[in-house]
Amino acid sequence: MDQVREVVGKNRYPGRGVVWARTLDGALCGGYFLTGRSAASRARALRRGDGELIVSPTAASDHDPLRHYVAAREKDEWLVFGNGEQVAEVCDRLQRKASPAVALGDLEYEPDPPIFTPRITVVAGLPAGRQAWFAAARRSRGGRTAADVLTVTVRDLEPGDAVLMTTYSSDGHRVMTGEPFLEARTEAVGKKELSDELWDSLAPEFRVALAVFEVGRLAEAVVRHEPSAHG
Repeated sequence: MDQVREVVGKNRYPGRGVVWARTLDGALCGGYFLTGRSAASRARALRRGDGELIVSPTAASDHDPLRHYVAAREKDEWLVFGNGEQVAEVCDRLQRKASPAVALGDLEYEPDPPIFTPRITVVAGLPAGRQAWFAAARRSRGGRTAADVLTVTVRDLEPGDAVLMTTYSSDGHRVMTGEPFLEARTEAVGKKELSDELWDSLAPEFRVALAVFEVGRLAEAVVRHEPSAHG
């Protein structure tokens, strides 16, 4: 099986990505990263809120729902993270006692032609986080406009196991919808090392921000920014 460094490194422009891994010290960790090509996409930061991580602009600007959103929220029995405003919506549904499958089941892809970026979301139960649900709402490659929603349940990761999902697959020039999900191996001992592994694998010309957090400890997330993007 490929290493995380290889899987991430060969995708020159992954867009946004979610990661679920058990590091070698046994900790279950989530991860979220941002890359960007345009000036507006690069002018963003991950900021800490009350039980949240928020993607916000680095300078005064109008709110853009496709670029500015709650990227991770930890509340009561659930951790939810992903690439858009659906994170808050899914978390609210879980608070109303919806199952993860139902909470994730009718998501839509982003209205950003021509690529129609997938919505990617991870749900994990607290405190143990024994299993996680990955969901991707993707536009059909045919003529249909209805979203195809893929949901994958990941259980009982062993130390060194990692599962990833990215919005795009790209050589840095041509951009396509990412693979449904990818499995890899990590050499990271803990969350700090996992953040290093992911950060160093992202193409420097595109990377913007990244956060890695242990399940149940979102407030202690390791957060990194590209200096040019963070300002």
